[in-house]
Amino acid sequence: MLGAIKKRRSIRKFKKREVEQKKLDEILRAAMFSPSGMHLRPWQFIVVKEQGLKDKLAKATLWSGFARNAPVVLVIGANGMPLWVEDCSIAAEAVYLEATNQGLGTCFIQITGSKTLLKDSEEYVRKVINAPKWLRVLCLMPIGYPDEEKEEHGEEEFDRKKIHLEKWR
Repeated sequence: MLGAIKKRRSIRKFKKREVEQKKLDEILRAAMFSPSGMHLRPWQFIVVKEQGLKDKLAKATLWSGFARNAPVVLVIGANGMPLWVEDCSIAAEAVYLEATNQGLGTCFIQITGSKTLLKDSEEYVRKVINAPKWLRVLCLMPIGYPDEEKEEHGEEEFDRKKIHLEKWR
């Protein structure tokens, strides 16, 4: 598992190659097997492949433009109950790791709390995907075959000074 964690990088450039349904299904299974507060599993996953919708989602924030070039954009949201952000964040990490395991790349594009050019990004995404008002949108995760090379995380990133035993030192 540590190998996948070290290999996981945020990917923003994708090859023009479809993601096989079997790989996408494994990513979604990993997300749904994630832990959640009180095992309430509040998340919802919207799989977007249609180019017109991806073009619109790419305008959700100042940093989401690259999403238009991904074969798939996964929208992760929930019903807004307590702990929905934490639960969806854990599911998003499972997406990251299983995408890496499948030879794919992804990137977490923050939506909740974002505003772009006087628009609320969360409300904008809900309109694009025709979601109900109760759906809170945490993030977009474009998924595809990486078209960029990135080094694995190195051991130099492990910093023992950030580990405190028993109490803060």
